[in-house]
Amino acid sequence: MVPADGEAVAVSDRTTKISCESEAQLNIHLKSETVKDCSGGEFIRTHTLSEQRICNVVPTLQEPLLCDKGYIQQPTNQQRAAPQTIEVAVSVSKLPLVENQAQNQTSTNKVVVRLLDDMNRLQNTVVVAGCTPMISLWARAAERWHPKLRVHHILANSMAALRSLCQGEIHIAGMHLYDPETGEHNIPFVRKALAGKSAVLITLGVWEEGLLVAPGNPLGITTVSDLVELGATVINRESGSGCRMLLERKLQEKQIPFDSVKGFDRIVYSHQDAALSVISGVADAAVSTASVAAAYGLEFITLHRSRYDLVILKEYLEEAPVQELLSTLGHRLVQSQLEILGGYDISNIGEVVANI
Repeated sequence: MVPADGEAVAVSDRTTKISCESEAQLNIHLKSETVKDCSGGEFIRTHTLSEQRICNVVPTLQEPLLCDKGYIQQPTNQQRAAPQTIEVAVSVSKLPLVENQAQNQTSTNKVVVRLLDDMNRLQNTVVVAGCTPMISLWARAAERWHPKLRVHHILANSMAALRSLCQGEIHIAGMHLYDPETGEHNIPFVRKALAGKSAVLITLGVWEEGLLVAPGNPLGITTVSDLVELGATVINRESGSGCRMLLERKLQEKQIPFDSVKGFDRIVYSHQDAALSVISGVADAAVSTASVAAAYGLEFITLHRSRYDLVILKEYLEEAPVQELLSTLGHRLVQSQLEILGGYDISNIGEVVANI
């Protein structure tokens, strides 16, 4: 069972950790002695646990995620996600310490937790990680088609999404990685990462990847070689992203050392931030997609056409909410939303490209 009102759960002093054994097992991570109070889609301030607060708990301690509407966004069914990944809205209050307990940092104290969302809503939530805005448009259209369905989109690069899938943190991972040795998209990376698990890959679309440059292309950049020859400054993406891998691969093909490209070590974490870096003049070029270039009024130099696939573990495939979401890929409402976005070839949307 989810902890009842007033139930005390043991936690550690340095990293508050709440664990509950149940079908809706929770293992909630709170940083040290503070939690983030969230509303309006962003974290606005912190509070000590001694103050009773409604908070949204972040499922990873590395990069806080923005909350969406302030309620639970991660699955709680034990078969659908690993317990340590639950992002949950709870009411937290700290209980008095046992005498002399504060002197021992390895001892435990307790917090009182209360689940603030309806369990049925949690069990109708599908968590999807990926970097393309196609996912958000697809999710919103699917929610209109299935009113009880709730889709939570986590912004993540391809490798991060795949890791989260393998760790049971999400239901669906979006990927656009190319393996030059096999000439295949995504499949070799999934096969290597699964470690005995089975998955299916379904195409969402094909997009063009390349260089974003300012309107008019003031430096006259046409190839990655021009980045060095023309002294262009770039903004890069983080490790694990398909765009970074593309830039590295193209530079290697031309035998161009990474450190000869100005700004190669400067990174941003999204396509949008890459575009804004070019718009603001922070960079002369950045790697992204044709759709992002069109959305931000930038010029685009194509380097590669990449297939964007959805990777789903077979153990999740028959879950009713997952089936509801996937069934909408063929709906005209969904496809029209993706066509409006532009820059994507969705002629093969919904096609199963691999069973692994």
